[in-house]
Amino acid sequence: MNYEEALAWIHGRLRLGVKPGLKRMEWLMEKMGHPEQRIKFVHIGGTNGKGSTVTFVRSILQSAGYEVGTFTSPYIEQFNERISINGMPISDDEMVQLTEIIIPLANELEGTELGGPTEFEVITAMCLYYFGFVRPVDIVIMEVGLGGRFDSTNIIYPLISVITNIGMDHVRILGDTISDIAYEKAGIIKNGIPVMISEDKKEAVEIIEEVAAAKKAKLYKLDTHFVISNHESIEDGERYTLETPYHIYRDLVTGLKGTYQAHNSALAVMVADYLKTYFSFFIEPEHVYEGIKNAYWPGRFETVSEQPTIIIDGAHNREGIEALTKTLKLRFPKNRIKVLFAGLSDKPLQPMLSLLKEISDSLYVTSFDFPRAASAEELKAAIPGGSGYVAEDWKAWLDGQLTQMEEQEILVVTGSLYFISEVKKYFEITNV
Repeated sequence: MNYEEALAWIHGRLRLGVKPGLKRMEWLMEKMGHPEQRIKFVHIGGTNGKGSTVTFVRSILQSAGYEVGTFTSPYIEQFNERISINGMPISDDEMVQLTEIIIPLANELEGTELGGPTEFEVITAMCLYYFGFVRPVDIVIMEVGLGGRFDSTNIIYPLISVITNIGMDHVRILGDTISDIAYEKAGIIKNGIPVMISEDKKEAVEIIEEVAAAKKAKLYKLDTHFVISNHESIEDGERYTLETPYHIYRDLVTGLKGTYQAHNSALAVMVADYLKTYFSFFIEPEHVYEGIKNAYWPGRFETVSEQPTIIIDGAHNREGIEALTKTLKLRFPKNRIKVLFAGLSDKPLQPMLSLLKEISDSLYVTSFDFPRAASAEELKAAIPGGSGYVAEDWKAWLDGQLTQMEEQEILVVTGSLYFISEVKKYFEITNV
C-alpha cells in the first residue's frame, strides 16, 4: 500500500457518515491492546476555538522542552497534520503503517453487529495506537471531533478537560438549544478530573456546573477563577494580563490575532499552570510568555498577503462569524472591507451572511468542490435583500483581486475550514 492508497481507504470511510457512540472505539482499543491507557492527555472540546487552544497548550509545553503530540481536525494544509508531534505532521510512511494496522481490524469490526468504523473513528484509533505504541511522547493534546459525550475521542481519561465555548452548531446531532449542546460538550468531563471553561452563557454554564458537580470534577471558569484584564488588540496579536490561582502574567502577547484568542490562550495558560502545580511539569513563566507568543495555527485570522491585505479565517458557524466581524470592526474601522464566503449547506447560512453583510462594503459568495458545499446560488439567495455578488470561479476571482484591490481595501476570505484549506493552498502555489 502506498500513501495515496492509504488516504483513499481512510476517506472511503466517509460513506459511513457520523455514527455517535463509543462501542466501536472500545472494541478497537481492546483489539489494539489499549494504547489509550499508556498516554497522558489534555482533552479539549467546545464549538469554536478548540484548534487554537490546542495550539497554545502545545506551544507552551514545547517551549518548556516537552515533546507534545496533538490530534486535531479538520486539516488545513495536509491530512497528516491531524496527528502531529511538536506541530510537525507524521510522515507519509507512518500514515501508511497505521492504515495497514487498522484495515484488518476495521474489516473484522464491520462483520459484527456494531458495524464498521467511521473515518473519524479510524483516524482516532490510528492516533492512539501511534502515541501509545509507535511514537510515545510526554503528553498528547486531543481535540474533540463533534460534541463530546459520544465523540470517538471520549474513550480517553485525561489529566485535564477543557471546554472552549458553546454555540449553535451541528444542531441535527447535538440538539437545537444551547443547553442541549452544552450537555453533549460536557460529556467529556470525567469523574474527579478538573475541567476548565471559557464559556459565559448562563444556560451553558449551568449545565456544565451540574455535570461537573455530579462527577466531583473541580471547575475553573474564565473571569471567575482565572481573570483577564487590560486586554487590547495590537498589530501582532492580543495583549492582556491574566491572573490565575497560581500566578499573575502581565502583558501576555498572543501570536494569533482575534479578540477571542485572549480567551483561548488564557485557557491554555490555566492548563499549563495546573500541569505545573499538580503534575510536576516544569513550566516557568518565560515558557508561558514564549509559548503564547510563538503559537501559530493556520487559517485563523491569518494574513496571507500584505499588499494587498488579504486575510483568511475559518469562521464556519454563526459564533465564528460573530467573532470575526467583531475583530474586523476593531482592527479595521476605517478600511473598506470586501468579503468572499463559501459554506456548507447544513450551516445557518442566512444569519452568517447577514452578519457579514453588515460589516462588508461588498459581499461575494462562491462554491467549492466538497460534498456538502452550498452552491453559490443558494448562498446568494440567503443574503438578506439579495444584495451580494457571485464569484463563479473563486480562483480566477482571487487572481483579479490581487491586481484590482485599492490601498485601503481589506479582502477577507472566510467560511468552511474545508474551503479555507483550498484557499490557503492556492495562495501558497501562487506565491503571494
